[in-house]
Amino acid sequence: MESTAKPRVLFVYYTFTKQALKVTEDMESVFRDRGWAIERAEIEFTDPRYKKNFEHFPFKHRYGNVVRMLPAQLRRATGEIKIPDAAKGGDYDLVVIGSPTWWLTTCMPIRSYMKSDAAGTLLNGKSVAAFVVCRRYWKNNVKTVKKLAEQHGATSVETTHFKYLGGQVRSLLSLISYLGTGEYRERYLGVKIPPTNLQPDGDDAARAFAVKLVDGLAAAGSSTSTD
Repeated sequence: MESTAKPRVLFVYYTFTKQALKVTEDMESVFRDRGWAIERAEIEFTDPRYKKNFEHFPFKHRYGNVVRMLPAQLRRATGEIKIPDAAKGGDYDLVVIGSPTWWLTTCMPIRSYMKSDAAGTLLNGKSVAAFVVCRRYWKNNVKTVKKLAEQHGATSVETTHFKYLGGQVRSLLSLISYLGTGEYRERYLGVKIPPTNLQPDGDDAARAFAVKLVDGLAAAGSSTSTD
């Protein structure tokens, strides 16, 4: 009897507040139920110039830690990272990239990975999907991830984004409050604020995106096999 190998998906992501991990876990549940083999590769931010900003949560200096990343993000700079072996190469049917937004664009750890030789080796010839976790701004982030993946010879199949609650001002106040306390509070600086981070409906959205990916790849495979 012939055995059919399970399709394989790799999730590559960076996370500090664990929101990209949360999305990954929700998506994994769908792939697992559909019979896929799952691998994870969490990028570690090791650059000595910035690492100390992320050594403690909650932040000891919430404003300073956030603002210190601004110049590097505006330059679209890269930095030192640690890449798990799973993200250096392998036979995957799909690679999913999870990228938080920092200061309007792709966070430095993911940008650094996407510009690395390891990413070039992994992504060449692969189908790649991307999701962005953000407070407000996602378009430049997802555009950057997609562009860098395609420069490595990947095929972009789908993208999506997950935003926090609140408008421009209140979502910022809510995030700063959370980064400084590690708690959800109703007010910050006298302003009523919504909960930050992804809320319960984000679970359903992540799973729905995973279903779309699985069904899309199955349809593409079926079409190819009948050509």
